[in-house]
Amino acid sequence: MVYESIGRTAPRYLQELIIRYARTGPLPSSASARSAAPRAKGPKGKARRYLVPAPTWCGDRPLSLETAESLSTFKKGLERYLFRTPRNHFLITISEIMAKPLRCYSLLDVIAGRKDPKGLRSGQVMVENAVVTSDLRLSSAYVVQDDILMGTLTVRENLAFSANLRLSQRQYSHMDKAAKVNQVIQELGLQDCADTKIGTVFLRGVSGGEKKRCGIGMELITSPALLFLDEPTTGLDANTANSIIALLQKLSRDGKTVIFSIHQPRYSIFRQFDHLTLLNQGEAIYAGEASKAVAYFEDLGYKCEQFNNPADFFMDITQGAIGPATDGQGRQSFKDGERYRRSQLYGRTMEQLEQLEKNPVNRHDKARREKPCYATPFCYQLLLVSKRTAKNILRNPQTSYAQLALNIVFGILVGLIYYRIPRTLPEALQNRIGAFFFLVINMVFGNLSGVELFISERALFIHENSGGYYRTSVYFLSKMVVDLIPNRIMPVFVFSAIPYFMMGFKPEPEAFFLFCVTMSLISLSAVSLAFLVSASVGSFGVANTLIALPYVFMMVFGGFLVNLNSMLSWLSWLKWVSIFYYGLNALTINELTGQVFTSNYSSITGEMYMDQQAIDYTTWGFWQNEVALFGIMCLCMLFSYIQLWRIKRWK
Repeated sequence: MVYESIGRTAPRYLQELIIRYARTGPLPSSASARSAAPRAKGPKGKARRYLVPAPTWCGDRPLSLETAESLSTFKKGLERYLFRTPRNHFLITISEIMAKPLRCYSLLDVIAGRKDPKGLRSGQVMVENAVVTSDLRLSSAYVVQDDILMGTLTVRENLAFSANLRLSQRQYSHMDKAAKVNQVIQELGLQDCADTKIGTVFLRGVSGGEKKRCGIGMELITSPALLFLDEPTTGLDANTANSIIALLQKLSRDGKTVIFSIHQPRYSIFRQFDHLTLLNQGEAIYAGEASKAVAYFEDLGYKCEQFNNPADFFMDITQGAIGPATDGQGRQSFKDGERYRRSQLYGRTMEQLEQLEKNPVNRHDKARREKPCYATPFCYQLLLVSKRTAKNILRNPQTSYAQLALNIVFGILVGLIYYRIPRTLPEALQNRIGAFFFLVINMVFGNLSGVELFISERALFIHENSGGYYRTSVYFLSKMVVDLIPNRIMPVFVFSAIPYFMMGFKPEPEAFFLFCVTMSLISLSAVSLAFLVSASVGSFGVANTLIALPYVFMMVFGGFLVNLNSMLSWLSWLKWVSIFYYGLNALTINELTGQVFTSNYSSITGEMYMDQQAIDYTTWGFWQNEVALFGIMCLCMLFSYIQLWRIKRWK
């Protein structure tokens, strides 16, 4: 079911949602649908047109929607029709649409601009005579069926986060936003759990019903002119569900447009609908006043029992569970909607549409149309999202603790293995190079946890970004700033200090500082690659596989396991993209330059060893490795942002 609510006391254009369907010929029913399906073109067919109340950014002009003649989805080369439009015309005011869930949700997504436009076989979806784009999210609200909330924040903090980001700073002060949050908490009955955390896997939080109401409240906080909800009563008890629908009806009486899908509403909810549209296999079998729907089907021979819920009665009809009592042929399917198109109700609707077509909306009048934009500036969004990210880390510190503990334990272990490396050959060189390799391995593979950064909050990011909370760049930068400093940079300095002095490396402060800088760049380069994988895929299993492969190849071409001079020429170029190669070279130059190692009968300098390994130990030779690591980090970060920006937000 889809419930469309518009206030009766508003002006006439705020009381009408006009939906017009047209088709040029029969729709295909076989595998040849892709080639045989007709297209809406020429004088014989007209596009479907919707007129609904204009959102706040359109002023007082009506909002116009035009959709495709037929809606279809594509998957693995197969085409499936979700809606078919056999010249159906119907007028909708406060309405409910009952259909199969797939078509019901798809219709809601199409109207909300959440369905991929590539799935429209022909025609367009237009808002205020402009094709629907992702900009619609900035002027409307969409409550998804799944409860997508930040689990470590309280109910009040989630609502305040939505209010601070989506209410303009020029129109609302801090006190006004706090008052708005308290008002929504009061309306949704969340007073008892307002200061309770939503809950995570490790933290017990609010109940499912309270979580659902919090999700609705985050969208109601802006009092949107156009509100879409996907099954807002799912998971709620009967009393709470009834209060939610009553609140939505109150919003509709204030001139707001409310459209939502619902599953088997109780009678106290159903009776609040003013207009009802029934769909069966994508075709309309009834469109009119909800109070007259039972009488309409009883005139066709169907019998509604005395205590039967009208909503259940209509579902039984659309599913073919009951048939006309006066029809000798038994049960009858309404997939073609022929009886409705012969009814007087259909004829009256056609007359109203013809009257409205005589006064079309001027398509060229764009003077009053304003381009939607975010309610808050970039810097303010970055501050709020960064605060929430930091609060989430502090309240869920398992990853940070594990990262720090891993670095400390591994640092002590490496320090004990290579404790006080002597300056006598061959131990001096062999142990030092082996220690460098172990250190780089820890820095690289210790950042495998970075693959969860964007995957764990992927659904939350898509929902909030599609809802106009913040820009993609804001979310990306907040993650970079808040995650890198406590989880990637600070543990590296703690780790570097432990084995450096235990192994007896150069005691000079400059050498220790360059050692820490090199280790930090190795860690940042490795984690940036993990971020790229995290932003590119949505599964932990796939991400772990994809990140392990480049790490292993980089280790092989790092110059420790295999002598790069003996490799095939067409493979040796891979060393230039290896984090291990640049990291090992930088650590070797920093430690061996100026060192002298002796044996019983001879001595060797660090420069002699580096000449043998073809390592450039000049000043630029050292810094070019640092620049290369920094370049890998920046390049991976750039591609991570691009991948995050390219995440598919269409359903």
